[in-house]
Amino acid sequence: MSCVNIVRESKIIKTPRVMQLEGIFDVSPSEKSAEQWTVNLELPESWNVGLIVGPSGSGKTTVARELFGKNIIDGFEWSKNKSILDDFPKEMSIKEISDLLSSIGFSSPPSWVRPFYVLSNGEQFRVNMARTLAECKDLAVVDEFTSVVDRTVAKIGSAAIQKTVRRRNQKFIAVSCHYDIAEWLEPDWIYQPATNEFVGGRSLRRPQISLEVKRVHSSAWQLFRKHHYLNTSLNTSSVCFCAFWDDIPVAFTSVLHFPHPIRKNTKREHRTVCLPDYQGVGIGNAMSAYIGSVCKGLGWSFISQTSHPAMIRARAKSDKWRMIAKPNNKTQTMGRELTSKHGAKTNGFATRMRATFEYIGKALLRDEAQAVWNGEVANPGGLNRARS
Repeated sequence: MSCVNIVRESKIIKTPRVMQLEGIFDVSPSEKSAEQWTVNLELPESWNVGLIVGPSGSGKTTVARELFGKNIIDGFEWSKNKSILDDFPKEMSIKEISDLLSSIGFSSPPSWVRPFYVLSNGEQFRVNMARTLAECKDLAVVDEFTSVVDRTVAKIGSAAIQKTVRRRNQKFIAVSCHYDIAEWLEPDWIYQPATNEFVGGRSLRRPQISLEVKRVHSSAWQLFRKHHYLNTSLNTSSVCFCAFWDDIPVAFTSVLHFPHPIRKNTKREHRTVCLPDYQGVGIGNAMSAYIGSVCKGLGWSFISQTSHPAMIRARAKSDKWRMIAKPNNKTQTMGRELTSKHGAKTNGFATRMRATFEYIGKALLRDEAQAVWNGEVANPGGLNRARS
């Protein structure tokens, strides 16, 4: 498409109030009210993410409906009582649904079994986006994108969504009055109806997230515990760390000594949780890797076992981790290994897929690692950095 003329007219009914207004504000009498947009939109030959952005009244929705009307998402019907999982397309497997939910930053399986209407605004936003990508595989256009969530969720959610759209090689257009999401969405093109300005090419990049990591008391777990995907308990002997973004706690990792007859001087990751509002941009993985670098700097091996599909996928692609045990159909409960060929319940317990990784990335300098482990200031600036 190139140049498109869009005209919207409405008849003006001359009521007494309309005539009074024309007199008071010197509005020229007219039989019709008309608005016109001349849209110059030269979409790239290959693209995944587009952004139509501008202030209220600039014509964003009008342009989007004129050009992409059949692809605009006006919302979904959600079951009153069933879990959100049951409202996704019937042909999708539970693995496909869980992978999609995790990739757009909703990585809390305990919340997946709840009905849509009991979720928070931020969770509903992400679930709606996951279902949009599940049901609209050619092109999805979302009006009022991020308008119902706070700006932190909007930015983090935009970054997670654009990554997912590109990984799935889909097409997605966000229509929004919020300019603050642009660099997080990293669009392949931007159109502003207010000025008829079109910018092609992926010119924006997501800001780097720099986290300050501090050793904390185990009581900090209370802020994170209900968001862990498997277990809300915490071993009281664990060493705990918290990641802060602009002084706000966003992620938690705890570490235990690993008593193994062969693997000497080994620590293992006990719990890692990223708060829901900050999921989808790799903060949890960055936190894990940073603690791995601390342990390696102190001369310890650092291993982590996980059954979370998003974390398994991310670590399998990372040069900071080496998989030392592939995902299997085994789980350990109360010291007994329970096996199920098809993942069914065995002896009253459900089995799960899990993989074990060893951190093989760079080590922090020993003095810095020791300071972090002891809860001291690691450098003159007082910042122990993990980056996402």
